Amino acid sequence: MATALSTQPQDHQQSPPPSPPLKVDLEGQTKQAPEQEVEVVDFSKRAQWLRAAVLGANDGLLSTASLMMGVGAVRKDSKTMVITGVAGLIGGACSMAIGELVSVYSQYDIEVAQIKREDRNGALGAEEIDARKEKLPSPWQAAGASALAFAVGALVPLLAAAFVKEYKVRLAVVIAAVSLALIGFGWLSAVLGKAPVAKSASRVLVGGWLAMGLTFGLTKLVGSAGV
Repeated sequence: MATALSTQPQDHQQSPPPSPPLKVDLEGQTKQAPEQEVEVVDFSKRAQWLRAAVLGANDGLLSTASLMMGVGAVRKDSKTMVITGVAGLIGGACSMAIGELVSVYSQYDIEVAQIKREDRNGALGAEEIDARKEKLPSPWQAAGASALAFAVGALVPLLAAAFVKEYKVRLAVVIAAVSLALIGFGWLSAVLGKAPVAKSASRVLVGGWLAMGLTFGLTKLVGSAGV
């Protein structure tokens, strides 16, 4: 009896070809870009000491020069003009120092009171309290800086007028010296405060010219009226 061999199709499930082994760049994973430290400058804090230094010197320059120009409008001798400038330097420096002392002391008292309120429940440690108090501004340092800055600015018109005897030449020298100083102070404040240099210097210069011109003109008008 012949046996018929029957072939039955068998389902073969073909698996996908193996993917090539992944090459992992372990060195690439371990490499890290070097961290770059970016220095952040707080210009709001910088403005605080700029106000006491550059603006204090500008006040000394402008107020003393205007005072000397006002007296020079009615008195032509150099001695009177220089003595007026010296009085303006001393009085202005004292005024700046006292004003800054009172202002900073008020700020200091407010900050200390706030620290005491926060520590009412013992939330702050002694070290943290001392650290926060050390960061507070010093009233006496601020007063000294303001007085010194004012005096430095006031010396410019004084030195310009001290060695010139001719009246008209003296006025021209004072105006020229003050104008150069005003441009310098405007440039310095703009550079340190990251502000536009041309605008800052021009504002300071034009403002100084107006102050000296008005003081000279109005004082001469009052002097000519015989008051």
